[in-house]
Amino acid sequence: MRPPAPDPTAPGQESVWDYPRPPRVERITQRAVIRLGGEVVVDTDDIVRVLETSHPPVYYLPIAAFAEGALLGAAGSSFCEFKGSARYFDVRGGGVTARRAAWHYPSPSAGFEVLTGRVAVYARPMDVCELGGEAVTPQPGEFYGGWITSGVAGPFKGIPGSFGW
Repeated sequence: MRPPAPDPTAPGQESVWDYPRPPRVERITQRAVIRLGGEVVVDTDDIVRVLETSHPPVYYLPIAAFAEGALLGAAGSSFCEFKGSARYFDVRGGGVTARRAAWHYPSPSAGFEVLTGRVAVYARPMDVCELGGEAVTPQPGEFYGGWITSGVAGPFKGIPGSFGW
């Protein structure tokens, strides 16, 4: 299936259709705060984002920045053709456990070594994920973990009919 035309961008926005493939990794200077079960499970400004064509950015935060006991190893793995083999975490906060709600690359592929010791979190099962004080919207679909903010324009991979993009 052919992807749709990119949405128009407003001043200050990035189009996910301008992101590269293979993906690019870059550090950013914003703060991420994630709450689950009414508790802050992470609050950090040490952020790396991965940008890939048609996807909203995926934000990787230091594992060490998470509250003690917030990340619990979970069963299963997946494979990214660019970043390598991923392992999953359950995320726990305020007595709530979100199953397989985060992932990391214990030994990322060449070019993605900066992801070592970092974890990305699916926004959907969290109370809220904030980036730069803005509550994010989860990327559509059940598999992808991008965070949509007012700074990005789509359409985004994960919407119905986007599997072949």
